[in-house]
Amino acid sequence: MISRRDFLQASVAASAIYGASGVGNWARLAAQQALTQEDLLSFNKTGNVTIIHITDIHAQLKPVYFREPEVNLGVGDATGLPPHVTGKDFVDMFGLTPGSPEAYALTYTDFSALAKGYGKMGGMDRCATVIKAIRADRPDALLLDGGDTWQGSYTAQMTKGQDMVNVMNLLKPEAMTFHWEFTLGSDRVREILADVSYDGLGQNIFDKEWEEPSEDFKAYEFYESGGVKIAVIGQAFPYMPIANPGWMFPEYAFGIRDRHMQKMVDEVLAMGAELVVCLSHNGFDVDRAMASKVTGIDVILTAHTHDALPEPVLVGDTMLIASGSNGKFITRLDLDVQNGRIMGFAHKLIPIFSDVIEPDAEMATLIDEQRAPFEAELSEVLGTTDSELYRRGNFNGTWDDLICDALISERDADIALSPGFRWGPSLIAGDDITREDLFNCTGMNYPNTYRSEMTGETIKLILEDVADNLFNPDPYYQQGGDMVRVGGMGYHIDVSKPQGERLTEMTMLKTGEKIEADKTYIVAGWASVAEGGAPGEPIWDVVENYIKKQGTIKLDPNNSVVVTGV
Repeated sequence: MISRRDFLQASVAASAIYGASGVGNWARLAAQQALTQEDLLSFNKTGNVTIIHITDIHAQLKPVYFREPEVNLGVGDATGLPPHVTGKDFVDMFGLTPGSPEAYALTYTDFSALAKGYGKMGGMDRCATVIKAIRADRPDALLLDGGDTWQGSYTAQMTKGQDMVNVMNLLKPEAMTFHWEFTLGSDRVREILADVSYDGLGQNIFDKEWEEPSEDFKAYEFYESGGVKIAVIGQAFPYMPIANPGWMFPEYAFGIRDRHMQKMVDEVLAMGAELVVCLSHNGFDVDRAMASKVTGIDVILTAHTHDALPEPVLVGDTMLIASGSNGKFITRLDLDVQNGRIMGFAHKLIPIFSDVIEPDAEMATLIDEQRAPFEAELSEVLGTTDSELYRRGNFNGTWDDLICDALISERDADIALSPGFRWGPSLIAGDDITREDLFNCTGMNYPNTYRSEMTGETIKLILEDVADNLFNPDPYYQQGGDMVRVGGMGYHIDVSKPQGERLTEMTMLKTGEKIEADKTYIVAGWASVAEGGAPGEPIWDVVENYIKKQGTIKLDPNNSVVVTGV
C-alpha cells in the first residue's frame, strides 16, 4: 500500500487545496514541498525477489490527468469488493485521508480542484526514473508489462506503435502480454516482436485453424531474481474477436483457457519453478475467478480494467496486483521466497506525480525524438473546455458526451453511440483542447464513423448485449469494456436483471417521447468491428470540426441514465 508515512507531510498541501476557492500556483508549490521523490520511492526492501509491474499505458508518453471512475459497479460475487468501490467508499475502505495525494491519485472526488494542486501524473521519463531506482536497489528485479502499450495516442497512431516500442526497448522489460496491440494487425505484432529483446507471452493465444497453441508466442518463460527460479505465464486478453475486429488477427483464437493454464502451471512447477507469476490482461474480476479455479499461481499481475489498488487482493493462496493505467502508477512487489513458498512480502503502488519525480534524462531525450516530427499537429489548439472531460466509468463519461454531441451535430443524427472504451486521459475545466488530447481518446485503427437507420428494437438489443458484457454475474461472460455511451436518448437500467430485461424507459431527450420498438431512428456512431469498417470519416475529424465550430465546450450534467438494482 502507499505508505501513510510517505504522505504525512502532504496534509499542508491537502488543507490548502481543500480550503481554497480557486487554487493557484501556491497550492502546486505546497504539494511539491510536501511530497518528495525520496518519499515516493522509499521502500523497506524485503526477501529475495522483486517484481515491477506497469500496465495499460495506452501510449501516453507525457504526464496526463486521469480521473478515476465515479461508478464502477460489481455484480454477483464481486458486489462491493475491490475494485468496485469508488470515491468516499474507497477512501474509507483503504483508510485514506480526503484531499491527500493518495485520495487524488486513487479516486475521482474533487478531481479538478486537487488536480490544480497536485498536478499531472505519469510520463514515461518519470516512470523510467522509478524503474531505474528500483533496479539500483534490487538489480535483478523483473519488469513486466501487462499490455495495452502500443495504442492510444497521436504518435502511436502515426508510427504504428513504434514510438512506444522504442520507449519500452529503453526500459528493457523481461516480458509483456497483449490486448490492443493486436488492433495494429497480426503482421505488425509479429514484426515488432521480432525486433525487441523481451518476450511476448500468451498461453491462451492459439492457432485458429489447428486449435493448438500458436508458435508465434511463448506460453511462459523462466527468469531468475534473488536466486529464485520464476515462471511467468502470459495471459492475453481472452475476448479479442468479440471486443475488437477479428479480421485484424484472423489466424489467432483466444479465450481464457483455464485447463490449458492449469496445464502450464503444472508444467512449470514440474520444471522446477519456485514462484509462478501470471502476467494477465483478463480484467480484475476474470482474474479473481481464474484464481479460484486454477491452482498453483502465486501472483496474478492483473490488467485491462485499469484498476489501481493500494493493497493486494488475496484469493486463496493467490495474490492479485492491480497497477492502474496511463503510466499513473508502478507497482513494486518484494517477495521472500523460500523452498517454493512465499514466506513474506512488501508491496507498494507508487504514484507517479510528475511534478515530484525527476524525469530521466535519457528517456526524456528519446521521448522528445519520438514526438518531434509531430509537434505542430500535437500542439494545435482546437478549442477550450469549460467542463471536466473524462472517460472512465461504467456509464457516462464527458469525453464521450462530447463525441456523441459531435456525431449528432455533424452527422445529422437522432441518436449517437460511442464505445465504452476505458482508455483516454482527462482534462480539467479551463484547459485547451489540443489535437493530441483528441487523439488520446480516439486514436485507434478502426475509427471511421457510420450513420444508419435502426429501429428502437435494434437499439435496445445492442444496449442489452453490451450491458450483459458488463453486468453478467459470471465474470467469464464479461467480455467488453464499460457501457456504450449514448447521446440523444436516455434509459433506465436495472443491473440485477437478466439479459434482455435490464433496459426500460428508453426516451428521446429532445422530445421526451418514448422510443418505439418499430419506429426507425437515425443513429450515428464509430468504431464498428465489421470487416472493412464503417464508411464515414474518422471520428477525430468529426469531433475536431465540431470543437472548432463550438470554440468552447460546456457540457450540461448528464442524467440520462438511471441505474437501479445496485
